[in-house]
Amino acid sequence: MAAKDLYEKDLYTILGVKKSDTDATIKKQYRKLSKELHPDATKGDKKLEERFKEVSEAYEVLSDPKKKAEYNEMRDLYKSGGMRGGPQSGGFQGAGGYQDIFGGGDPQDIFSTLFGGGRRGPSKGADLQTEATISFRDSIFGSEINLRLERETITTRVPAGVKDGSKIKLKGRGAPGQAGPGDLFVIIHVTKHPVFTRDEENLLMTLPVTFAEAALGADIAVPTLDGEEVKVRLAPGTANGKILRVKGRGITRNHKTGDLLITIDVVVPQRVDGKAKKALEDFAEIMKDDDALLRADLAQRARA
Repeated sequence: MAAKDLYEKDLYTILGVKKSDTDATIKKQYRKLSKELHPDATKGDKKLEERFKEVSEAYEVLSDPKKKAEYNEMRDLYKSGGMRGGPQSGGFQGAGGYQDIFGGGDPQDIFSTLFGGGRRGPSKGADLQTEATISFRDSIFGSEINLRLERETITTRVPAGVKDGSKIKLKGRGAPGQAGPGDLFVIIHVTKHPVFTRDEENLLMTLPVTFAEAALGADIAVPTLDGEEVKVRLAPGTANGKILRVKGRGITRNHKTGDLLITIDVVVPQRVDGKAKKALEDFAEIMKDDDALLRADLAQRARA
């Protein structure tokens, strides 16, 4: 915007706001007008396109605190007749006028300095942000999601392996602007899975096993996230909390595939009756010497 145009135009009126309005109110009004006047909505109406340009130029100044303050100062000076050609000046350029205040500088030069040099290029639209929630499974294998925006509903692809809290950039899907629209950033939230969690590219799960399976060893079928089952072998005497690794059954991300890590959880039955109870009592009797050895030096180590 040329200097003369700048100080002669009432940018607040162009944008439909008051000088006392907050930055948030000015931004809200600009978004409303830019939506109504965008060339995509006005279908080639030249007058509305020109109005869209005026609104964008006004917002470019009023959205920048420094430019806004400088504009207010120059605009007040112009209205009071302190600038060449101002409404109260009658064309007077003598003492006490604009040239005295700025040392005889030309208004075009002054505004070029203040606003970065003559006409600025058209500005890009603002970046926008939204959120989407997907399932744990979809975060691992990827999915398509529908995003409902103010102007439209769009479909986009969520890449495989995306993490909770990740931000996806959709280029050109932000607010409209003279130099093209801004970008849209989508924050992804991932719901919890009842069985699996993740650690980078590795999938994690807890596998409950019986005391007998842990003590004697066993082959156990374990579900995977893709629906297949794999068999894992428990060695005799497997301890509670031991971690087993199934290679290549984790998450594929950035051309790298992790593993499935299985934590063993030895489940103690809450109630034992009948033959099972008798068998455990017999087992305990047989193992009582070994049980005592487990805690032989516990008291001594506790006093250390």
